[in-house]
Amino acid sequence: MGSFSLVPLMVYPQAVHNPSNPQISVICPVHNREAWLPNTIESVIAQDFEDFELIMVDDGSVDSSVSIMKEYQQRYPQKIIILTQKNAGVSSARNLGISKARGEYISFIDSDDLWISSKLSQQLSSMMFHGELISQTNESWIRRGKRVNPMKKHAKHGGRIFYDCLPLCCVSPSAVMIHRSVFDDVGNFDERLRVVEDYDLWLRISCKYKIGLVPYLLVTKHGGHDDQLSRRYPVMDLYRLYALRKLIKMNSRDLDSFKKNAIFWWVANKSKIVSSGSLKRGRFVRAFVYFVLGSFYQLKWTLAE
Repeated sequence: MGSFSLVPLMVYPQAVHNPSNPQISVICPVHNREAWLPNTIESVIAQDFEDFELIMVDDGSVDSSVSIMKEYQQRYPQKIIILTQKNAGVSSARNLGISKARGEYISFIDSDDLWISSKLSQQLSSMMFHGELISQTNESWIRRGKRVNPMKKHAKHGGRIFYDCLPLCCVSPSAVMIHRSVFDDVGNFDERLRVVEDYDLWLRISCKYKIGLVPYLLVTKHGGHDDQLSRRYPVMDLYRLYALRKLIKMNSRDLDSFKKNAIFWWVANKSKIVSSGSLKRGRFVRAFVYFVLGSFYQLKWTLAE
């Protein structure tokens, strides 16, 4: 995983691990990740912050993932909890973990990602120092075994980042820590979404909350797998459009006129992209539907301006 020279933050004294009432619950959804899972678990167990539980949610794996989890649970019975469900998707798995979490704070880690050993301690200290209810850290990216530099559009931001969240997801689940009261306020992951479920959640959060940023590379994110959901659902903007339109309908009270106008603009432009792509693929009905939708929201944006 490597090590990094970090500017030390104020580290608050931590309590000895309390299995019945840990300060942080770490939730790891798992679906057929036998090749990556041991390193992921090791990176969590190696945290220099002790007062956490690791909730592993098996989402219908058919490889040896469950056996690997059970082996680690035997080694760390006070730390690891295993939950199982039939394959229902990552949103469902994370929500099951949230429902069983006992921590005041909740973190997520994908089952092929890694944490630097000071991830939890650095992040919790920063959040307590700044009085934040949600934050993320910076991360390094590995694609097909090679280190890559994220594009500018994937840059992490802190503060009132609602407008940064509109084009695409700019918050990484494996880098997040959230006070559980935030879920009580905005709700959990939308289980109707098999992809961009995190985009949907961060929109609901960022329209109300400031999101802190710990500017250190505390997460190593792996990608480029053949079974990644982005490969199975290539037209991601279809699902982002669902999330944007749902936000207008369900969270209208949290949106001022500037936020609403920005949503109108992005719905109009994403609809046009979907319409154009559908036309090229011969999907004429979808092309027409999204052309009309885009034109409608373009008019709404123009009138609002």
